[in-house]
Amino acid sequence: MFSPKSAVILSAFLSVLSPVLSQTTVRINALGDSITGSPGCWRAFLWQKLQVAGVKNTDFVGTLPGQGCGFTYDGENDGHGGFLATGIVKNNQLPGWLSSSKPDIVMMELGTNDVWNNIAPATIIAAFDTLVNQMRAQKSTMRILVAQITPMNPSSCSDCGQRVVAFNTAIRAWAPGKSTSASPITVVDCWTGYNTATDTGDGVHPNDSGNTKLANCWYEPLKAAIALAG
Repeated sequence: MFSPKSAVILSAFLSVLSPVLSQTTVRINALGDSITGSPGCWRAFLWQKLQVAGVKNTDFVGTLPGQGCGFTYDGENDGHGGFLATGIVKNNQLPGWLSSSKPDIVMMELGTNDVWNNIAPATIIAAFDTLVNQMRAQKSTMRILVAQITPMNPSSCSDCGQRVVAFNTAIRAWAPGKSTSASPITVVDCWTGYNTATDTGDGVHPNDSGNTKLANCWYEPLKAAIALAG
């Protein structure tokens, strides 16, 4: 016989279970260049951190497969080595990628190659404007996370360090005006605390220490975006 006590227990169980059952899978696209995708093991560390925290309602999506990072992880992405933000816009590549992956959240860490090629911050930001418009054309409520890129000190570019500072300043100034309540833009600080001497192997691309720092800088903003999107 179904007693009142059983009803209370069942009600309590369902109240705990309900939020879990109501969670929807959130599709996440990491958009960038070789720092994101070749192999971009910070994404593997980030996925691992989310799993440990119990954030498992995710599907990382993209047109590129994950690369080996020492353990199995959800690694699909759009980290296209050597690509420029301005080049992606010029060649109109993002709409096709988005149509294939259909993300709810885009994590964009782009601009390193533009900076390396001495493209002016205003020109890169204009490309960002177009990329965001294309994201919103794919999904009007797209949640967009934009990185202030990591420092650079390649042997072939003595001015790159200062160029990165100027570009990151431009990102911080641009984002609030482009953000909307339906499709918010969050700026993610991946520059502070990152050291090209100890966190890269060549002044640009992250080593294990750099990958750990990148995973950490993305973790809280992405976790918050997942909670809102899911």
